[in-house]
Amino acid sequence: MIKYTDSLENITTDKLDGFFVGWPNPPSTETHLEILKQSYFAVLAVDAETERVVGFVNAISDGLLCAYLPLLEVLPEYRGQGIGQELMRRMLARFEDMYMVDLLCDPDLQPFYGKLGMKPVSAMMVRNFERQCGPKV
Repeated sequence: MIKYTDSLENITTDKLDGFFVGWPNPPSTETHLEILKQSYFAVLAVDAETERVVGFVNAISDGLLCAYLPLLEVLPEYRGQGIGQELMRRMLARFEDMYMVDLLCDPDLQPFYGKLGMKPVSAMMVRNFERQCGPKV
């Protein structure tokens, strides 16, 4: 069974292993935990039996008008069970009174987010892949 929480209480690096599959320079579990701690809001999916985090989504926000959702991840072995959809549903509900909730995604992911009521738009970005792992924590 999967439980969902917005609390980081009892979340340690050993419960965050296995994320960022396919990233050339993935963040360490220490950096991952710090990302969650420094987020404005985060929702975690936790396997109730093992207490392992199996999915997460985080937000950066001004708390008034705008929120940006930089990361949504579900461990490969847990995909296809609706976990990502539930994480997003909870996150979007948290920010339903805000003017804008934005994220960037590849075109092949747009149908997933479209089912949640999000709309495709043009965007600009800079990516420094050599810094993808973040600073050493």
